[in-house]
Amino acid sequence: MELTTNSGATVSVSEVAFGREYNESLVHQVVTAYLSTARQGTKAQKNRAAVSGGGAKPWRQKGTGRARAGTSRGPIWRKGGVTFAASPRSFEQKVNKKMYRAAMQSILSELVRQERLVIAEEFTMDSHKTKDFVAKMAELQLSNVLIIAEDLDEKLYLASRNVPHVAVTEAGAVDPVSLVAFDKVLVTVSALKKLEEKLG
Repeated sequence: MELTTNSGATVSVSEVAFGREYNESLVHQVVTAYLSTARQGTKAQKNRAAVSGGGAKPWRQKGTGRARAGTSRGPIWRKGGVTFAASPRSFEQKVNKKMYRAAMQSILSELVRQERLVIAEEFTMDSHKTKDFVAKMAELQLSNVLIIAEDLDEKLYLASRNVPHVAVTEAGAVDPVSLVAFDKVLVTVSALKKLEEKLG
């Protein structure tokens, strides 16, 4: 299939990578799994077994007039353990390579259909100044955008890092969450070919 760059030239790309039917349920599953894997899962609380102390019976079983008690570290006691204590866990969800590749193809194909994928011959910065980058974005009429380059250019990274709603990444580091998070995706021709090679 043929895609048009912002300069009017055409680029031939794989139908498999950029012409796939959109699979919403698969994309949702992969995006959810990606976000879940990023969760730390380090939350921890102490149950009655983990709280120190409480080994001795607080008072004798009978004759005090109070309710019987075997430990002072039960959940109803001050300084006692938590009833359903949280423990460290992994939120990772399994997504195999075939599913991940299909979801990425589906997202890119939908970006093409919605005209949210902007292809540029190249995208580089002559300086690392933010104002120059903002001016370039205004020239291209882009604001909320993910920029994908073949290799991360230092000047482009420095110029864009303080601009809100803009992210710069390499073609090899593109993830499904970034692709769906921005209004537009600007990709260079060389990065497009690298994505096609990876997903085709």
